[in-house]
Amino acid sequence: MRSGAKVAIVGGVFVVVASGVGYGGYNLYNGLTGGGDDTVTSRSGSGGGAKKTGPVTADEVKATSKDFLAAWATGEADQAAQLTNNPVAAGPALTGFREDAKVTAATITPGPANGATVPFTVKATVSAEGVTKDLTYTSELTVVRGNTTGRPLVDWFPTVLHPKLTSKTATLRTGGAKTGAIEAVDYRGRVLTAEKYPSLGPILAQLRERYGSTSGGEPGIELVVDSGDPDVPDLPLLVLAKGKAGKLQTTIDADVQAVAEREVGRYTSASVVAIKPTTGAVRAVANSSAGQFNAAFEGKKMPGSTFKIVTAALLLEKGLVKADQVAECPATAMYMGRSMGNLNGFSMDGAPFSKSFARSCNTAFIKKIDDVERIEGDDYGLAREAKEVFGIGLDWKTGILSVDGSVPEATGAAALEQYIGQGTVQMNPLNIASITATAKAGVFKQPYLVAPSVDNRTLATAERQMPAAVSRQLRDMMRLTATASYGTGTRAMASVRGDKGAKTGSAEADGQATSDSWFTAFADDLAAAAFVQSGGHGGDAAGPLVAKVLNAR
Repeated sequence: MRSGAKVAIVGGVFVVVASGVGYGGYNLYNGLTGGGDDTVTSRSGSGGGAKKTGPVTADEVKATSKDFLAAWATGEADQAAQLTNNPVAAGPALTGFREDAKVTAATITPGPANGATVPFTVKATVSAEGVTKDLTYTSELTVVRGNTTGRPLVDWFPTVLHPKLTSKTATLRTGGAKTGAIEAVDYRGRVLTAEKYPSLGPILAQLRERYGSTSGGEPGIELVVDSGDPDVPDLPLLVLAKGKAGKLQTTIDADVQAVAEREVGRYTSASVVAIKPTTGAVRAVANSSAGQFNAAFEGKKMPGSTFKIVTAALLLEKGLVKADQVAECPATAMYMGRSMGNLNGFSMDGAPFSKSFARSCNTAFIKKIDDVERIEGDDYGLAREAKEVFGIGLDWKTGILSVDGSVPEATGAAALEQYIGQGTVQMNPLNIASITATAKAGVFKQPYLVAPSVDNRTLATAERQMPAAVSRQLRDMMRLTATASYGTGTRAMASVRGDKGAKTGSAEADGQATSDSWFTAFADDLAAAAFVQSGGHGGDAAGPLVAKVLNAR
């Protein structure tokens, strides 16, 4: 054992303290696990006994996890790696825990096993450039049976090392930060932190990556998740020495953000965005998962009937419907040999188009596809409406990474699906909130999180503005959806005050027993949209979420 390393096992806790250049060596590992030729032989896959098969036993889970955590805690990266089913990947990662992350002491405490999965807590000491800080986090491992040897092994994923290592290229690194720190504030000057607003963690990292060098900040010393991808910013985990933070103002409203964070946290997979229609300023963005993927801005999902706002605008603009005139709403409708129906097979005789919108009658929209094709000369009218009026697909520059929606040109059955927000239509809550904001304001204002004046960005502008009569009818129909007795959003919007309108949606994603829940609405000068995976009807899950966010204004 190299000098300066001390190890102990107390109550199932594996502890190593290393003062100097390294940890204990192979003999130390053998002493921890009982060592001996039998131990070495069994780990090499050779020796007597038939290859075991079937699920791992409780004793195997306990022994394997104990050996792995002990080897990891004592810095024996090679030995720990050999206890995994992917030592080639695990070895460098475990070595990097000491050499790159600069962990000089570690205590790992396993918890009770849940089947083959063992949770554990890591308490580590990180030291770099004469500065030392403590780091505590939890993770888990799962023991599986090796395909080749039949031995029980730790199923290796980088998240075993740290739960934030969610990509294959990500590593832990401690040292001088790549960019200066920033102090992000909301539009009123209130400080925004990932500790207080977890959803903002990856967003603040992106903001730092983009604006850290121009906002007056100076780098400090930090432990980060190094993404290994030049397009993905590092994620700070621990600040050993603070740099000088430069101030960056965002458009976030801390009050709305706090409610958005709380409400998405009620679901396993949910996202919400709120926008100020008159300017495009983003007031809140939140995701139930605090990972590095900002689904609210970067996701690509079918939005269901919330997209009927765009379809209705097209039909109104072409003069094919009017809000107060009768529009057919049969139980089913046929287009290009494919039949489509309404929820629970409902139909309405003699109802105006406004009621078909408010009740989300699929067939009222589908029956107009042939008429649009006749007027436009092709099937691409919906794609043009989405781009030219609502700004979908115009390369938005929000200040962070974002996806600005997609409505590909479609024909046949694909066009039918698009008219009700299914098929090839791809959106996220940012896009749908912007569509609602455009309907409310009557003009597209590109959403943004950081003012374009900060870095001289040019915001996208729509090719044309929808006629005033169209925007008026669109708003009125959304108001009915949120207030009429037959409106699909009335129950969810009952508590929302002020001038309000809404549109519900559900999308039948492949492989899901329950549809995704979508809801979008406006109240005065705030528009919001939410997505809840497998949440069912729009008004059931996403609706109450949006209502709470709108009430935070």
